[in-house]
Amino acid sequence: MRIEGRPGPRTSGAAPSGAGVLPAGGELCGVSVRNVTSGATEFTCNAYLVEGAVPTLIDAGAMPGVASEIARHVDELDRVVITHQHGDHVAELEAVVDAFDPAVYAAGDHPRRTEPLADGDTIQVGDASSEVVTTPGHADDHVSLVGQTAVFSGDVLVYDDGAFDDGSFGRTDMVGQSRERLIESLRTLADRIPASATRLYAGHGSVFDADDHDDSLQTVVDRALERAERREPKYPEE
Repeated sequence: MRIEGRPGPRTSGAAPSGAGVLPAGGELCGVSVRNVTSGATEFTCNAYLVEGAVPTLIDAGAMPGVASEIARHVDELDRVVITHQHGDHVAELEAVVDAFDPAVYAAGDHPRRTEPLADGDTIQVGDASSEVVTTPGHADDHVSLVGQTAVFSGDVLVYDDGAFDDGSFGRTDMVGQSRERLIESLRTLADRIPASATRLYAGHGSVFDADDHDDSLQTVVDRALERAERREPKYPEE
């Protein structure tokens, strides 16, 4: 299914994750990508505002006032894409929807969801198209967005967090999570991320840009996969 531009009339469709949040930004095909929760004092995910032809928010986060922060940069928000529905990713979704009336894309049911996502869908984010890749393990409804130059990975794949600094993965020790499914999701990403993709916008930690490192994005995925495959606790308290 191909999803581009603004959808037609919409109808309503309804554990914390990794490490802390670091400021993140950059460009995607020349379009600004902003982490609008970078100033949060609360535990939240990175919420990425992608400007361009189709202004898009990747996850709403849990920072009170995030709708006002979005409004500092755009007048309209076409859509919100939810990678998964842990509280640190959706706590402020209601406020964002009330402020902007965007379409809400999610793989799992949610009262504010207007558009379902399925593996293989193509969705426009800003000026670029991304493929929806289902990536469960950290959460049953987890999806990642894989584009030609950038990947929005939610919590399944992280560059740096409290466990690893150069290739990490979402925790799998809580109810409803599965290390085995997450390993398969990382293998799927390793197969479906194109060689042209150089940026990783993860749900926690900093943005990875291969232009600023000796490693490629594929190396980061491979390193995270190797660590996940050890099947050891990610954090000492697990």
